[in-house]
Amino acid sequence: MKTPICEMLGIEFPLVAFSHCRDVVAAVSRAGGFGVLGSTQHSPETLEQELNWIDQHTDGRPYGLDVLIPENMATSGERDVTYNSLQSRVPDKHRSFARELLKKYNIEIQTAISDDDRPQPFDPQRALELLDVSFSHRIRLIANALGVPPPAMIEMGRKHGVPVAALVGAKEHALRQVAAGVDILVAQGTEAGGHCGEVSTMVLVPEVLKAIKPIRDVPVLAAGGIMNGRQMAACMAMGAAGVWTGSVWLATIESETTETFREKMIAASSRDAVRSRGRTGKPARQLRSVWTDAWDRGPDSPGALPMPLQSLVSGDAFRAIDRAAAGGNERARELVSYFVGQGVGLIDSVKSATSVVQEFKADFLDAVEHLDGLVAS
Repeated sequence: MKTPICEMLGIEFPLVAFSHCRDVVAAVSRAGGFGVLGSTQHSPETLEQELNWIDQHTDGRPYGLDVLIPENMATSGERDVTYNSLQSRVPDKHRSFARELLKKYNIEIQTAISDDDRPQPFDPQRALELLDVSFSHRIRLIANALGVPPPAMIEMGRKHGVPVAALVGAKEHALRQVAAGVDILVAQGTEAGGHCGEVSTMVLVPEVLKAIKPIRDVPVLAAGGIMNGRQMAACMAMGAAGVWTGSVWLATIESETTETFREKMIAASSRDAVRSRGRTGKPARQLRSVWTDAWDRGPDSPGALPMPLQSLVSGDAFRAIDRAAAGGNERARELVSYFVGQGVGLIDSVKSATSVVQEFKADFLDAVEHLDGLVAS
């Protein structure tokens, strides 16, 4: 295919796959799509190892890196913030609420090490350090979410000849991103897993395209609830240059998700993917669980803390939940959750990432042929 995205990224098929799993990234790029590695959990050292592995397993194909540099969070403007320095900002009532909730399910939270001097969750300076590491590898795209990329990130992209993408959830966000100089927009509808806005993909994509048209030509990738090639064709019929996907890769053999979570995904409906602040402090779509219900609807809930403080509460809790579920605690299953979009209702089995790419291609062609047939008749 020849779309602006294919030419810009050097790929055959404009299917972008976001994943925290290197195996998924490599498999999608090898199959003709474009894998993007989520880097928020990495240090520069561990990211170097991951990218070396991807370089060796992509047959010379390109891939990308995603960072998360929020414009607004509780520590905005502060420097040298660490996990340890944030601990005192977490109220006891929030830790107690999480501890007592898990205790009902026979789960004990192991508190993080008190001398943890890692940079804070979603640390802007750490994100730039990760980008620095990436440019010595076969990176063809860098992407950011939760705000306009800082000027330093855009300058890095220009210096290395790597396009800069930004995720947006509203028309106004798109206009700010274009003004800042990003090269690609990802119009992410509310159906998406993870941090998302309130406008549906079907409305957001044409709204963004219409808004930016008078300013300059910026390729737009559609995102949010896209699980197959028929949906991809529909988005491209609206004017999108391709699609950005995430949730569909969680149900692959290569994915980082636990067996328990995969089973829950297959059993879930689209209504089970809910927006909640209970994990990061910002609205993020994830699989509904006892945890989301307790934080969002519980009469005794203290309310989620702002980003990044809520992550200090939820991080320890979800590590304990996953350990308990893996260890055979059946009640822990009720708490198991992860970021996933409303497309979860379309997941009915676990497949390889390569087969998912091939199914996207086949479904896309079927959809195009169907439309051609309607026009011809």
